[in-house]
Amino acid sequence: MGLYLEIVRRENFLDAMSSTRMQNEYNEAIRNCDLFVSLFKTKTGKYTEEEFDVAHQTFRDTGKPLIYTWFKQASVSTSATHREDLLSLWNFQKKLGDLGHYHTEYESIADLQKQFRDQLDKLSDEGRV
Repeated sequence: MGLYLEIVRRENFLDAMSSTRMQNEYNEAIRNCDLFVSLFKTKTGKYTEEEFDVAHQTFRDTGKPLIYTWFKQASVSTSATHREDLLSLWNFQKKLGDLGHYHTEYESIADLQKQFRDQLDKLSDEGRV
């Protein structure tokens, strides 16, 4: 396919103080992406949801980035998982449904890789990458 992906991750940004706030810099990077991928397991963090909102608004304004949300199928211990974490996840899934975007689940890293590769192949077949 000859496709090159540049991975932009928050962990690769400088830790130095920002003139505004670091989250603004992450959000700006999101506005310049072609694809936005978010992975979830047992919770949705406040900043992850903010990043999704930035990606979604940018998509509505410009048609990019394409947004993918994957949720890990996982057995979790209810005694080891905070109620608020699970509620944040379920509320976010409801938000996605209300937007008409239905998330995809994956069972393992290999499954996630296959699903993502399949999506890239579909984009390539459509001439979008």
